[in-house]
Amino acid sequence: MTHDSNSNGTSRSSEAPGPDELREQVQGTREELGITLEALAGKADVKTQAQEKADAARARVRDLAHDAQEKAAGVLHTAHDRTPEPVRRHAARAGAAARQRQGLLIVGAASLALAVLLSRRWRK
Repeated sequence: MTHDSNSNGTSRSSEAPGPDELREQVQGTREELGITLEALAGKADVKTQAQEKADAARARVRDLAHDAQEKAAGVLHTAHDRTPEPVRRHAARAGAAARQRQGLLIVGAASLALAVLLSRRWRK
């Protein structure tokens, strides 16, 4: 009986393999085939891949937005700290006055827009 070495490095007899050895080979081949089919199915599932990419993109955008929000809050805090107190008081008063006259400001802006539209129409 001669012994040869197969591609796995295991020795085998030059005789035909026995039924147990054949069953083991078939089972190993089935397992490898199952793994290969799962990998191919994963690559072929375009909808799942697209969903995963969309989820990753949403997470990146969420992180970027959070970072930008933190940076903007820091800049606002720095600007507030560097603005002299009289300027802050004046800005606060102007904002309060604008909020009290919000309706009047909206009516004025709408009137101005209407006047611009009408003047363009008359020119044509």
